[in-house]
Amino acid sequence: VQLQASGGGLAQVGGSLRLSCAASGRTFNVMAWFQQAPGKEREFVGAMSRSPDFTRYADSVKGRFTISRDNANNTMYLQMNSLKPEDTAVYYCAATTISYSGYYINKSPSRYGYWGQGTLVTVSS
Repeated sequence: VQLQASGGGLAQVGGSLRLSCAASGRTFNVMAWFQQAPGKEREFVGAMSRSPDFTRYADSVKGRFTISRDNANNTMYLQMNSLKPEDTAVYYCAATTISYSGYYINKSPSRYGYWGQGTLVTVSS
């Protein structure tokens, strides 16, 4: 099982980037994005559940970031718009096999057992 993240790079303030996370080896019901800025803890950005179909976002990215999935290709995307300097971080995709009832997403990195290698996003002013 492997998660392969890509798409990071340098963007201007107010610009956009799209990250991709390709999963191989199995499908996951819940896949998520986390960010880790220098000297900080890894933080939840957002996640998507396949069944039931819903997404959850951190307050800091609501209205700017959008998660989508291409189930046929087992790939998750993070569309990042209106980028801010504070979005600068390494972004990790993650997945979990833990199932919860209802419309619940666990935001703790410790609950995700599968991780991609991380991709750096730098937003410059």
